[in-house]
Amino acid sequence: MKTTENEKQKEETVEGEKTKEAPRTRRPKENVVFVGSKPPMSYVLAIITNLSASDSKEITLKARGRAISTAVDAAEITRRRFMKDLKVSQIALGTEEMPPREGESRGRMTSTVEITLARE
Repeated sequence: MKTTENEKQKEETVEGEKTKEAPRTRRPKENVVFVGSKPPMSYVLAIITNLSASDSKEITLKARGRAISTAVDAAEITRRRFMKDLKVSQIALGTEEMPPREGESRGRMTSTVEITLARE
């Protein structure tokens, strides 16, 4: 079976692509848990898993709006029931401006919190 020059070029480029390294994407920090609408125990499990799997000694919970109470609950449940050596090392409060919804003229202000838990 005879291959044409065009097919040879395709084969060469395919082989060349295999040897190229894929572009690296920026990965989020491993020691950050973004809190949303799940139950607090889901985030407790994520905190415990993250702290036991990695050799890091601290983890940060990030939440905004209604999820702030869930983040506080998850931090307190983890600290009081499961990991007695865990302490709150830092709490950062802030505000973000959200874009306006459809039909609204101004943006909304949303509260944010970052809770950093550290092992002693």
